[in-house]
Amino acid sequence: MAEHQSSRRLTRLVREKAPHRLMLLLRRLIDLWGRMTSTWRLQPSFLIVGAQRAGTTTLYRVLSDHPAVARPTVSKGIAYFDIANDLGPRWYRGHFPLRWRARRRHGPDVVTFESSGYYLFHPLAAGRIARELPDVKVVVMVREPVERAYSAHRHEMARGYETEPFEVALELEPERIAGEAERIVADPTYKSFHLRHHAYLARSRYCEQIERFIDELGAERVHIVDADAFFQDPVAEFERLRSWLGLPAWQPQKVERWNARPRSPMPEELRARLERYFEPYDARLAEQMGRPPSWRASVGED
Repeated sequence: MAEHQSSRRLTRLVREKAPHRLMLLLRRLIDLWGRMTSTWRLQPSFLIVGAQRAGTTTLYRVLSDHPAVARPTVSKGIAYFDIANDLGPRWYRGHFPLRWRARRRHGPDVVTFESSGYYLFHPLAAGRIARELPDVKVVVMVREPVERAYSAHRHEMARGYETEPFEVALELEPERIAGEAERIVADPTYKSFHLRHHAYLARSRYCEQIERFIDELGAERVHIVDADAFFQDPVAEFERLRSWLGLPAWQPQKVERWNARPRSPMPEELRARLERYFEPYDARLAEQMGRPPSWRASVGED
């Protein structure tokens, strides 16, 4: 653990202090080394595929602390099955730990994984995962959809990818993303800025995205984590996930919420309208989960 933390501190220091050109050179050298040694590296047993702004960073960090789990060597998300698929499987596998080193550190039954939040929404990711990782399991995190869309908008504003207020962005969304998924399907190398950064409501329609993964992988290989329930009772929700993944018994000492942004007030009329909008999508999600999502269960109890 101490060695792993030292490595993370060194990585942060290099990112903060190294000139941009040096960082590019280091990145290329790491990629080259990964490709050259890809045959001797672990292949992921499971993936966290999204949703964006639904707690995936927190879940990634919790799973990374499990003694039988080895994290990717450089970053949590590799983006291979969405925007970097043309780089090939050797490039992808090069991001995971060397098998012998991972077994020495984590034991003979060590597994590895990654977390890329755009996989869930990208129209080709589910099919690519099914073809290239035929035995992999996928974990989906879902959050109350109105708050997720609102959080995503604040996130894109902070990153400089959005300039419009929330309500205006919602009005522009259909026009912005119209035909973008079809363009990706027609040209798999096409990268859609609008689909990735401006699909606020669409990315909260979880059932549509989960359906793709169920169709491609089968329902038995798709696990849905209710993020709102997870943060209310992380021990119980994590235990359910751990058991499904087949990991050895273990409980995190604490669960900190990473990448959270303070909630901003939303006009009640707008919130109520959006909650009504998501009702049929949440009903379908409940069928996929086998239980109502927590935000609908609480509504039903009032």
